[in-house]
Amino acid sequence: MKYYSAKTVTQILGVTAQTLRNWDKEGKLKPAYTKSNGYRYYSEEDVLSYTKERDTKKERKLVGYVRVSSKKQEDDLNRQKENLESYLKQTNQEYEIVSDIGSGIDYTKPGLRKLIEKINKKEVDEIVVLYKDRLLRYGFELIEYFASLNNVKIKVLDKTNKTKDEELVEDINEVIVTENEKAKDVEVLALYDISVSDGTNAVE
Repeated sequence: MKYYSAKTVTQILGVTAQTLRNWDKEGKLKPAYTKSNGYRYYSEEDVLSYTKERDTKKERKLVGYVRVSSKKQEDDLNRQKENLESYLKQTNQEYEIVSDIGSGIDYTKPGLRKLIEKINKKEVDEIVVLYKDRLLRYGFELIEYFASLNNVKIKVLDKTNKTKDEELVEDINEVIVTENEKAKDVEVLALYDISVSDGTNAVE
């Protein structure tokens, strides 16, 4: 069997040495053996296999997803985007970042729906989120299962466990945000009904 040095593999695949090291850690492409001097060697079979797999996914892309609960947290949203983008750039893959402003228990957010549509259309290779609850506070496993049916993985970069008190506070905040949004919708509808009934422009 033929073997290639790490340098040769980077040239064949058009990636950097760091990307190759990252793939080794992530299990995407591992060396067949490593010499005592630390030099890594890859089998021709593994390199060709990875190339074929990559070609079948060439139309799929990485999708990063970020979310905050309210417009007051837009600074945090921008920080999430920056942190996620710095990670995605290192993968040397085509990527897109989808963002949402809304509660983690709201399943009608436009960004979340866009993400689900992309999964369904086989346009996604992997979904990357900073924290598990950024995707959904409840129902993450359901989205994860739906993604797996379409050969899509969900990668959570920060898996730090929160205390029960922290989770409780965040759950309450999410409920408050959701109820406030519902109240605003009801208020707008009420104003619209008034304007229609008396011929005014109350909602303008």
